[in-house]
Amino acid sequence: MKLASVLLATGCLLSAVKAQWLETTIQLPDSSEPIALCYNPTDNKVYSANCNGDNVTVVDGATNGVLATVTAGSFPYALCYNPQNNKVYCANGNSSNVTVIDGATDSVIATVTTMLYPLAPCYNPTNNKIYCANRGSRNVTVIDGATDSVIGILAVDSLPCALCYNPQNDKVYCANAVSNNVTVIDGVTDSVIATVTTGSFPCVLCYNPQSNKVYSANSGSNNVTVMDGAMDSVLATVPTGYQPYALCYNTQNNKVCCADVSGNDVTVIDGVTDSVIAMVAIGTSPYALCYNNQNNKVYCANCNDNSVTVIDGAGNGVLRSIEVGDDPRALAWNPLQNRVYVANLSSSSISVLRDSMTGIEEDPKPQAPRFKPAATVVRTLPAGAVAFDAMGRRVLNPKPGVYFVGEGSGADGQGSGRMRKIVIQR
Repeated sequence: MKLASVLLATGCLLSAVKAQWLETTIQLPDSSEPIALCYNPTDNKVYSANCNGDNVTVVDGATNGVLATVTAGSFPYALCYNPQNNKVYCANGNSSNVTVIDGATDSVIATVTTMLYPLAPCYNPTNNKIYCANRGSRNVTVIDGATDSVIGILAVDSLPCALCYNPQNDKVYCANAVSNNVTVIDGVTDSVIATVTTGSFPCVLCYNPQSNKVYSANSGSNNVTVMDGAMDSVLATVPTGYQPYALCYNTQNNKVCCADVSGNDVTVIDGVTDSVIAMVAIGTSPYALCYNNQNNKVYCANCNDNSVTVIDGAGNGVLRSIEVGDDPRALAWNPLQNRVYVANLSSSSISVLRDSMTGIEEDPKPQAPRFKPAATVVRTLPAGAVAFDAMGRRVLNPKPGVYFVGEGSGADGQGSGRMRKIVIQR
């Protein structure tokens, strides 16, 4: 009887652990290099910005089939979705514009001119506006979500690289990496209402709706600045692992997860006390995070070991590591089919991960052959060059890996040159 009980318990544990699996791999054209993803809940579609293909791939959320390939500008870099008008906005870094895609027809309906190096679009649902941080010109372009016209250009600070929205107070936050601060923008008047000092090189932002707080991951000082959403004051500075590079919010447990790209761990922060409650050891170079609200799990893409780690949202333990394509850089969750999509930069593919509450596991399908694009290989950065990672964040001491260099850039990354890709090898 005891043996049967042990076997049953073991079987249930294994079933729960294996409740996530690789369902399929969508192979994109060679050298597409997908770098960003977003989900369209209205039409159940997933969009992939392909930085080297200068286009956006549209994937059917039900069948995982490719529905369309939409031509974008040069070096499409980031995406956001407008649910009010069913549009997808694609920021094109090298052509200084935003491609607007109709969510129903998957056709281009507008091209909006921005300033230099747009790389971080953000949607304001209260006022139906899209904000786009322009890394090369120290400002933010404001776009009307209905007419797709520019309605404002706001001066911020040096190297604006990330945005997030606070719906409770109708504010937009812009992280200025080189200036070590965050600009706070009024969502109605589109005016700057505050500048909050953070740690060194703030590179990503995240909003906590339960506690009305904004979190800034500071990769240069290995900490997270916690800001009050109402008062725009600093509430706490939370230590993390080495080089925090990604954030996501756990709605069920009121936690903020922070991926530390050079620390190979995820820092879990309590949303009430702003204290560290766990340091989760995961794969090599955790780069992107995604939260699954249905099953209370956090997915972490590890770009250097080609895997995604699944973390239990309640217990903060690692549930499973899933092999994906080469150099995973972005994640998106499809709640309708309970799938997580993984953009694999170097293998030009999208891995589709399936999740199940019941613990039923399917046999993983074999991945499609991986095609490696040609790249400029160097041992050190060119003299005077400034390296950025795939999310547009400056890397002070780049390790072996894939980076982007702004030609003609100054020390702060500003400039009028184009971006080119390099691979550092030792």
